[in-house]
Amino acid sequence: MIEIVNVRKTFQDLEVLKGISLKIEDHEIYGIIGQSGAGKSTLLRCINGLEPYDSGEIRVDDTVVSVKDKKALRNLQKEMGMIFQGFNLLERLNVYDNIALPMKFWGMKTKTPEAKERIMKLIRLVGLEEKVYARPGELSGGQKQRVAIARALVLEPKFLLCDEATSALDPEITKGILSLLQRINQELGITIIVVTHQMEVVKQICRRVAFLNNGVVLAEGRPEELFVKPERKEIRKFLHEDSELLPEEGINIQLFFTGEGSEEPVVTQMARALQTDFSISWAKLEDFRKNVYGSLVITVKEEDKDRVTEFLDHKGVAWEVISSGKGEV
Repeated sequence: MIEIVNVRKTFQDLEVLKGISLKIEDHEIYGIIGQSGAGKSTLLRCINGLEPYDSGEIRVDDTVVSVKDKKALRNLQKEMGMIFQGFNLLERLNVYDNIALPMKFWGMKTKTPEAKERIMKLIRLVGLEEKVYARPGELSGGQKQRVAIARALVLEPKFLLCDEATSALDPEITKGILSLLQRINQELGITIIVVTHQMEVVKQICRRVAFLNNGVVLAEGRPEELFVKPERKEIRKFLHEDSELLPEEGINIQLFFTGEGSEEPVVTQMARALQTDFSISWAKLEDFRKNVYGSLVITVKEEDKDRVTEFLDHKGVAWEVISSGKGEV
C-alpha cells in the first residue's frame, strides 16, 4: 500500500502541500480531487519521486520514496505506471513501439516472442488490435489515451497513477476510459490513484476519495458520503451546490439519500401520511458506481415543519433546513 505521512512541499515561497496524510490500500481505486492549484498533481509527482518533498514521509510497499537513494527510487518507479493528460506519445513511433518504449528504457528486448506477447496482450486489453501499426496522428484522443495506458502497464507495475487522464476527452470517451481502468483494477489487481477535478471520474470508479483544497486534505471517505451531503463549504462551492433559486416563503428542507432505503418512496408516503401539500424545489440524483444517491429540497409551510421532520426522523432520512439565499444551514 501507499502511506503518506505529514508531507510538505514548497516551491520558492509558496507552500503547496501543507502536511498531507493519506493511506491508500492495495488493489483499490483511490481518487484525489479538488480545484486547480489544490496540490493534487504535486502530491502525485511526490508519490512517484518525480518531485522531492521537503518533509514528512511517503512509503510505497514499505519503501521510502526518496530522491536521495536513486537506485531504490529507480526500482520503485518501475512499479508505478504513469498516465498523463497529454498522452506524451512519440509521433514518429507506431502504437506497438510507443507501448514498448519503457521496456527499451530499461534495456529489455522488445522483439522477442515473450516481449511481443506481452505487448500484444496489452494492445488487446485496451482494444486497439486494428491500430498496431498506426501512428499517433492517425488516432483519436481516446485511442491515444488507451495507448498511453498500455504503455504504463508494459512493465507490469503494481500501481497506476493517473494525472487528469480524462480531462482532454469528451464525456462518452471518458466513460470508456474509466471502464477500462476498472477492468485493469479488477483483472490485474493493480492499485490505481486518480488525480482529477472531474466529479464524474470519482463517482464512476473510486471507492475512496480525498478532497484537497489549498494544500490540505479537507475530507476523505467514500465519494457518495463526501459529496451527497458535503459538510464543508469549500466542497459545496466545488460542487456548485449553493442554490440561489429556492423559495423565500416557507421552510426549505433538504433530504439526503445515501444508503439503504434510498429507493423507498418517502416523499409520496409523507404526503399521504401527513395529508399536507409541499413542493419539490430542487433535486439532484447521481449514479455512484451503479448506485443512485442524491438529495432534494422540499418547501413546506412553517406550521408543518415539525410534523415533516418527525416523519423523516422516523423513516431514518437525513435532513437539514436550509436558507433560500446560499443554501447554508
